[in-house]
Amino acid sequence: MSKVTRRTLLAGSGLATAAAAWPGATTPAAATAPTAGQQLPGVYRYKIGSYELTALHDGTWYRPIDDKFVRNAAWPDVQKALADNFLPTDKLPVPFTALLVNTGAKLVLIDTGTAGQLAPTAPGIGPSLAAAGIDPRAIDIILISHFHPDHINGIKTKEGQPVFPNAEINVPAPEWAFWMDDAQLSKAPEAARPGFLNVRRIFNDIAKDIKRFEPGGEVAPGITSIAAHGHTPGHTAFAVASGNQSTLVLGDTTNHPWLFARNPDWQAIFDVDGAMAADTRKKLLDRAAADKMLVQGYHFPFPASGYITRRGSGYDVVPVMWQPAL
Repeated sequence: MSKVTRRTLLAGSGLATAAAAWPGATTPAAATAPTAGQQLPGVYRYKIGSYELTALHDGTWYRPIDDKFVRNAAWPDVQKALADNFLPTDKLPVPFTALLVNTGAKLVLIDTGTAGQLAPTAPGIGPSLAAAGIDPRAIDIILISHFHPDHINGIKTKEGQPVFPNAEINVPAPEWAFWMDDAQLSKAPEAARPGFLNVRRIFNDIAKDIKRFEPGGEVAPGITSIAAHGHTPGHTAFAVASGNQSTLVLGDTTNHPWLFARNPDWQAIFDVDGAMAADTRKKLLDRAAADKMLVQGYHFPFPASGYITRRGSGYDVVPVMWQPAL
């Protein structure tokens, strides 16, 4: 048996191309339809008990990174981790996926995406909602994990109009206390000030209508909030349970899994308290791995759902298999 190598594969590909172009060949040499040049909206549905969950892809931000991106790891180690996973070493692809929970009585949206305000490759969850057949006006409840722009900007359009006009918006009380505190704004480093100002842009004129919850209790039917502080002072995860099934919505507990799940002690530059974020990450991933619990990660590759396993001193994400039927 002949050995298959990259050279023989390429050679075979060349022969196939030549055969297609040969006079009398039955295979057409060129496509007659134009290429699309863009992806379709991303929607993925699955069931937790009687609840129907819909992952809504917002797109991907290709974030430039350098040796300051991970505070407590050597830059060559970060680059190796990226290269080992076939990722570029100078930028990090950061996907965004919001989650819609249909309880049968309520439509609950966990985080709202970017509304196209962060990167041209992240248009917002609007196209995905439309593909899923969901009118934004039908959303009953919004749960916010934390106040970074990619999680709250979808509350409003670029022009400041509400995207989900009928939704009750619920946010973690510790998150509100930190980002809406003028004293915190005044002492924030220059690079952090835009985040504080963006929070005010989103919430100032609707502050009286925002409901604030203390993490640890039920915040919507079958949905319990879990304190997951560190990434931000009030960062919150959510457990969605129906019948005897549940899933853990991690928010930014791990951010990009190939870096921060496999290296749980690494502290990203955007973690407000890096040590606390790492401790929270390990506690939640330990729980998910021990309970064999389905997880949803906001920055996991779409559909952003899978299981956590232990891998040496870190963890790995095992993606779900696509389910053609619910």
